[in-house]
Amino acid sequence: MGSLWSPIKESGSLTDRIVARLDELIRSEDLQEGQRLPSEREMARLLGVSRPALREAVRVLEARGRVVVRHGQGVFVGAGDQAAIRSRLASMEVSLAELFAMRQVLEVPAAQWAAGVATPRDIESLGHHLEAEEKARVEPIDFAVLRQLDTAFHLRIVEMAKNRFLLQTQGVLQEMINSGMETTLTIPGRVDQARKDHRKLFEAIRDRDASAARAAAEAHIEGARDAALARIHREQAEAARNDSGADGTPGSHGAQRPRTDRKPTDRKPTNGKPTGGS
Repeated sequence: MGSLWSPIKESGSLTDRIVARLDELIRSEDLQEGQRLPSEREMARLLGVSRPALREAVRVLEARGRVVVRHGQGVFVGAGDQAAIRSRLASMEVSLAELFAMRQVLEVPAAQWAAGVATPRDIESLGHHLEAEEKARVEPIDFAVLRQLDTAFHLRIVEMAKNRFLLQTQGVLQEMINSGMETTLTIPGRVDQARKDHRKLFEAIRDRDASAARAAAEAHIEGARDAALARIHREQAEAARNDSGADGTPGSHGAQRPRTDRKPTDRKPTNGKPTGGS
């Protein structure tokens, strides 16, 4: 065993310290997927920690895909973070497609109805929302503020539609929009495109052109959806490239030793967060 298998004495959260030490051991000893770690009793003894503390750390590592616990057999090195990341990205893609489909169901008819029933006071109020939002789009942008104003603009249109059943969805709709507005807005080009989309939507409602309002809302939501999904696809491609290595050779990245008995695994973590905002 390497010198890292020694009692943990550093300060800080014990669970975090055990997680960090085990992660370092896996990397420094170049342990491969499927290799068995020492028994729970032995790891606790080597690290100088209690078995309950070790179990908690192992649960954290298992959630990250770093290890796999096989009951009755032991703890084994997992596929690594990247496998979990790629699975999460695939799940995000499905979730986003569903989220935007629901936004279309709710917001597109809301824009059409608002154009047909909006009062002069409603239009004036929506105009104030738009003005505040456009000021927030000027550099330097405070994305937290812009997200709030952007969401308020969409919800105001829902209110203007004057449909009681639609109004009951406001809370759900706000949650859907807020779930990722900030990150979506930071996608290059989205701030300016959203500004143009909102202006076109406002003008259609102001002019009481229900057909144009419906089309503007639909185009805006589709544009945001395409931008968010494109970001996911880029991250999926980046994950695949890192899985193959910089030179295109499977497993060539880092200090990994090649294996001939398994397919290369994913290892590169990412903190990208594609979302469903404007």
